[in-house]
Amino acid sequence: MFSGKKIIVIGSGFAGLSAATFLAHHGFRVTVLEKNAVPGGRAARLEHNGFTFDMGPSFYWMPDVFERYFSLFGKKVSDYYTLLRLNPSYRIYWEDGYTDIPAGYQALQSLFETLEPGSAKKLDAFLKEAEYKYKVGMNNLVYKPSRSVTEFLNWPTLTGMMKLQVFTSIRKHIARYFSHPRLRQMLEFPVLFLGALPQNTPALYSLMNYADIRGGTWYPLGGMYAVVEGMHRLAKEKGVEFRFNHEVSELRFSGNVIKEVVANSDAFQADAVISTADYYFTETHLLPEALRSYSEKYWDKRIMAPSALLYYVGLGKKLKNITHHALFFDVPFERHAEEIYSHPQWPTEPLFYVSVPSVTDTSVAPAGCENIVILIPVASGLAGDDEEIRKRYFLTVVSRMERIVGEDIGNSVIFMKSYSVSDFKRDYHSFKGNAYGLANTLFQTALFRPACRSKKVKNLFYAGQLTVPGPGVPPALISGEVAANYLRKKMF
Repeated sequence: MFSGKKIIVIGSGFAGLSAATFLAHHGFRVTVLEKNAVPGGRAARLEHNGFTFDMGPSFYWMPDVFERYFSLFGKKVSDYYTLLRLNPSYRIYWEDGYTDIPAGYQALQSLFETLEPGSAKKLDAFLKEAEYKYKVGMNNLVYKPSRSVTEFLNWPTLTGMMKLQVFTSIRKHIARYFSHPRLRQMLEFPVLFLGALPQNTPALYSLMNYADIRGGTWYPLGGMYAVVEGMHRLAKEKGVEFRFNHEVSELRFSGNVIKEVVANSDAFQADAVISTADYYFTETHLLPEALRSYSEKYWDKRIMAPSALLYYVGLGKKLKNITHHALFFDVPFERHAEEIYSHPQWPTEPLFYVSVPSVTDTSVAPAGCENIVILIPVASGLAGDDEEIRKRYFLTVVSRMERIVGEDIGNSVIFMKSYSVSDFKRDYHSFKGNAYGLANTLFQTALFRPACRSKKVKNLFYAGQLTVPGPGVPPALISGEVAANYLRKKMF
């Protein structure tokens, strides 16, 4: 019944692919306008002489969200890509050794016991609470447009409000159960994906621990871009039209209604628009001031998730003792955290993350080589990410890796490309050059995030990491679904 209605989706990242597919599934004529040459947005792919790098997300968590997504179209994940569960899930390097986080729960309990006797039973209780939050939160909070408090006035949410622990920090919550500093840091790690410090993140998000431990860490063969390819294929099967190298430059209005979207001098008629491009960019560059929902003052007060300094490295040899995912927590966390959130500056002694997918997947690197991605979290909005500073940090982290792993790395680099704040701005019009979006602090969660529908433009909706539900790949899929469903409800 919607076959005559034309919807324009701006952007083809996870949120854009999701929104477009849901709308096409319900009979709309959907055109996706993408600034870049291929789909994926920040989940881009870099290829060079046999190396294939995921430029964006590399952790595949919450597999149930992906299974649910494909099932709503009568499909399965396995119809589009192959998943492997990683064991260990990831490795954490400390100043005096490392800890492998096992995939099996009993092995994880044993690990906890070695660090803190009695903590295995405490982990049971901790995860029981986390499971409740995950199930109630996902079913009654996350899949909501968050436009009115009445959306959350349901029995499970109301009766379980205290158990959801919205007003307690996850740092305090974890400290109630565990004393050992390494256990605390291991359990605080997953919320860093939400873009805020543990002391500023609601304990509700211990649901991330449930996702980590019970859901597991997975890898799609070919890399995370295999997920993009699968979603793109499904979208085309549903009839979505894609126009690549089509950067939107203008929205044409009749009053407060968008009538046409202009990209590359082509004008596309629109009955409604979902922008999954950067929210701030859409408002400030595509809308006249009178039709913007939020002021510059509002945006200046937002707490942004970090940006990143990334290195895509081709190594001309195999490493002997490395895991697919590794976190280098060999220096104190607090100073780096302050330099991201409290006093933004280039970090003095950064923690960093390393992904080596060639440990799992031989297809992403030439024979005898390693594919390495290094990520240093940095404050959004930093200036001066020039070649000099990129080279300095590269030498710093490689030197630490060599010392900790016990192997030469720097002399075997045969390819290296860096990517940072200015690149996020150039390629994605990213607000302050952020990599992850808007932090999920208490007052930037649900109703407190930028709305998924424009307050002033009748037929403009939003999806992506600056609106609900938040940063991360699973939330991006959900964001597209939420925006598509809300559009259908309010417009047609």
